[in-house]
Amino acid sequence: MVRRAWLVLVCSLGLAACTVQSPLYAPGQPAGLYPGAGGARAGRKVAILLPLSGPLAAVGQDMLQAAELVLQQSGSPPFQAYDTSGSPQGAAGAAQQAVAGGAGIILGPLTGSDTAAAAPVARKAEVPMLAFTNDETEARPGVWVLGVTPSQQVRRLVAALQSRGKTRLAALLPESEFGSAMQTALQAAASAAGESPPIIQTYTPGMASLNEAVRVISDYANRRGPIEAQIRAARALDTAAGRARMSELNRLPIPPPPFDALLLAATGTTLEEIGTLLPYYDINPGEVQVVGPILWQDPAVRQGASLAGAWFPAPDPASRQQFAQAYAAKFGAPPPFLADLAFDAAALARVLAAGPGYSVAALANPAGFTGADGILALFPDGRVKRGLAVFQIEAGGASSLLDPAPATLASPGT
Repeated sequence: MVRRAWLVLVCSLGLAACTVQSPLYAPGQPAGLYPGAGGARAGRKVAILLPLSGPLAAVGQDMLQAAELVLQQSGSPPFQAYDTSGSPQGAAGAAQQAVAGGAGIILGPLTGSDTAAAAPVARKAEVPMLAFTNDETEARPGVWVLGVTPSQQVRRLVAALQSRGKTRLAALLPESEFGSAMQTALQAAASAAGESPPIIQTYTPGMASLNEAVRVISDYANRRGPIEAQIRAARALDTAAGRARMSELNRLPIPPPPFDALLLAATGTTLEEIGTLLPYYDINPGEVQVVGPILWQDPAVRQGASLAGAWFPAPDPASRQQFAQAYAAKFGAPPPFLADLAFDAAALARVLAAGPGYSVAALANPAGFTGADGILALFPDGRVKRGLAVFQIEAGGASSLLDPAPATLASPGT
C-alpha cells in the first residue's frame, strides 16, 4: 500500500467539481530557479510523472488524459510521460529519466512518498516540480504541492467561523497521520487568526475510545455534575416536594460545552458514531458549529451520519464546468477529481513555456492563476495558496453553498 494513503484519498474524494479559465499569470522576468546557484534550465520540455502501471494505473491514465487535453494543443511545448509504477523507487527513476531527457519542468508524481523520492533528483538538476500530493511536508523551494492540503482546508473553515462569531475552537481527531495533520493545521490557523489555542481530543479505533473522547472534550461531568448532585439530594428527601424538585431539575438545560466550533476528521462508520455521541453529551447544533474536511464533499463518505448543518470546505463547483465538458467530450466520461490537478499543472506549464519560462519568478508570480479548481498561487518556498468555498450539509444529505470562494487571494482564510 502506498505511504500516506489518506493523501491520495483526500485528493480523489475531496477536490470539488470546479471552469477552467485562462491562467492569470502576468508576464514575469526569467530568473534562476535557485538564485545565485547557476540559474534554471533553459529547456521548455514538460515531463509528467504518473503511475501508468501498477495498482494506481487507472488513476494515472485519467490524469495523463487531463494533461494531454492541454499539452496536445497546437503551440504547446514538447511533452513526455514517465511511468512511476506507483512506487517511490519508480518515481525516483522516472525523475532521473525526465531530467536526462531535458525536462524544463516536472509535473507530478502522485503521492507523498513518490514525491519524497523524486524531488531530490529534480532539485539537484534545478528542475521545478509541481507535485500532485497534498502532503504539505513535501513542499520546499522548487517543489510545489498542488493537492488541497489540511492547512488550506482548516484556514478557510476558521475564517468562515470567525466571520460568524465562532471563535472558541475544538477538535475531535483520530490518532493517525491525517488527524495529526488536521491538529497542526487547526493550531496554526487559530494562532494566525488571533484565537485562543483550540481544545484537542484524540481517539483510537473502537467505540470505547470514541465515547470517552467525546465525553472528555464535552466537559460533560463538570457541566452535568452540579445538576446531578441536586437531583440526588432531592431524591434522597423521598417527599412530594423532593420529587417535584427532581422533575424541575431534570428539565433544566445544562451549560454549553467550552467551545462553539468543533472540527472533526472522521468518515464512514466512525463519523456516524460521532454523530450519535454528540447529542448524547449535549453538544448541540444550536450552540456548536461542526466542521469537517474536504472529504465530506462526497456524500458516500458521510452516509448515515447526522451532520445536518455541518460545514466543509471545497472548490466552487462552478469553476470546473468548462474543463469537465471538454474532458468528457474527448474521452467519453467525466473526469475524476484528481484529473483537475494534472490539467492545471499542464495549463500552467503551457502558459509559462510560451512566456517567461519555468523560473521561480514566473511560477511564484503573486497574481496567481485561475484553474479548474479555482484561484491559486505558488510561493517561492513551495507553499500553495488556494481560494476555497464553504458548503453546508442539509437535512436530506445534500449540500449547499454557504460562503463562495474568495475573488482574490488576499481574502482571509486563503
